[in-house]
Amino acid sequence: MSGRDGGGAFPRTHNSESGMTLRDHFAGLAMQAVLSDEGFIGTPEQAATYAYSVADAMLRERVW
Repeated sequence: MSGRDGGGAFPRTHNSESGMTLRDHFAGLAMQAVLSDEGFIGTPEQAATYAYSVADAMLRERVW
């Protein structure tokens, strides 16, 4: 498990692919909220940057 990405959220065990990281999963959830906000004014890149900053904050606060 990587300290930066939280390890596997949906790890694959049947082949060598690692699957989605917990960081990616958290960012995807945050991205849904950002894009559903009718008041959001920004580029897709800004939305993604914000979503990953939320994911990083969630990982920092997570109790291991």
